[in-house]
Amino acid sequence: MSHTHFIGIAGIAMSAVALLLRQKGESVSGSDEGMYPPASEILPAAGITISSPYAAANIPPETTRIVIGKTAKVNADNPEFQEALRRQQEGSVVIQSYPEVLADATAGRHNIVVCGSYGKSTTASLAAWMLTHAGIDAGYMLGARALNFAGNSHVGTAAPFVMEGDEYPSSNMDDRAKFLHYAPSTVILTSAQHDHPNVFPTHADYLKPFQQLLAKLTPDQLLVACADDAHAMALLPQTKARVVTYGTTAGDYRVENPTFGATSTFMLSKNGTPLCEISTHELGLHNMQNMAGAGAALLEDKLLTPAQVVAALAAFKGVKRRMERLNPTGSIPLYEGFGSSADKARSAIAAMRLHFPDNRLVVVFEPHTFGWRNPVNLPDYDTAFTGADELFVYPPHAGAGLLSHQEILARLQTSFSGNLHPLGENLPANLATLQEHLEPKDVVLLLTSGDLGGLIPPLAELLTR
Repeated sequence: MSHTHFIGIAGIAMSAVALLLRQKGESVSGSDEGMYPPASEILPAAGITISSPYAAANIPPETTRIVIGKTAKVNADNPEFQEALRRQQEGSVVIQSYPEVLADATAGRHNIVVCGSYGKSTTASLAAWMLTHAGIDAGYMLGARALNFAGNSHVGTAAPFVMEGDEYPSSNMDDRAKFLHYAPSTVILTSAQHDHPNVFPTHADYLKPFQQLLAKLTPDQLLVACADDAHAMALLPQTKARVVTYGTTAGDYRVENPTFGATSTFMLSKNGTPLCEISTHELGLHNMQNMAGAGAALLEDKLLTPAQVVAALAAFKGVKRRMERLNPTGSIPLYEGFGSSADKARSAIAAMRLHFPDNRLVVVFEPHTFGWRNPVNLPDYDTAFTGADELFVYPPHAGAGLLSHQEILARLQTSFSGNLHPLGENLPANLATLQEHLEPKDVVLLLTSGDLGGLIPPLAELLTR
């Protein structure tokens, strides 16, 4: 029996692929430098042995395949990586990236690959949930936790398989974009704004893998592209696939007559003809856009009917950290948005303003990603927080050549029209500062892809009282 060992198993995607193999009945083990939830909980529960720290002895003797994660140390200081190379050289194992393993595991399926600079996790979660709600045992591999599911991967028994298609390099030994390994039946392209500037210095560099993906598609494959994104639309001449578009301002499938509240509604139309009225508890026009994209793909593939789309979206609970309410019973609502880029920050703030037009909007922001800390992107701060009334800024991780806390605050002082407050690295002091400035009619939005120095759980507890 073959055995697969994962080096760097704790990552959300690596752990998801490990679980898929386990669900398929394969023997799996893994290791990482440090284990943390959810991987530290869900992997052992599935019978997967995890070792830490890295060591040559972690790789079981019966291993035939080793999967090495993008964030694992691939150097002479990692004895486990060196052991993997030794076994590969002697011919006893094959080394692969997780996209290669996922491609093998989904060969022959009706693969729905969701790609783009933002909206991937939500759109993929929506598609997977709509199929599941309709009674189709679809497979899925998601880059975030959809609250309707117990985990972020499922092998499924039906033909459809929904996966996020990441443009990021596959591994430290394979520069190809992850989505180039997959064999899609359908591609959903949500956006093509410049992202990951540490890997793709220019927008032209960023677009190259998308151009390669679309060029691979054939007339019997479906491309569902967001008509609201000019960069996504500019890519369409690259493909021979059958193209369908969607959006809130244009597209074959369109969001029309949106209303916003505790329950929001919109009409989904196709080529100007109303298809179905959709009700949702999700916030923001951008989430309606995501629903239109997922719905268009499943309707065009004839996997669902409009009535099934309506029923599933009414029961969709959202995606963790994507406009997730953290204190359902608190008098001051607290939401978390995945603020990993300026575009995501703008979308989250726009959603809050639509749903809470009469409240004072308090934003707590952490410049966690390289994009936020890259001096080239400093002009993004001029408009990223438009619509907020109070802005609290947590210090970024220090790095040579990267923006400092002081530089970020100085830029915001010249461009942000609300009240600006610096935070420090002392958790009790940060909590006290926020408590001092909060008012009864406030609504709070957290924008971070990090953890705000541990602030999130105690702030949620405070605002639940």
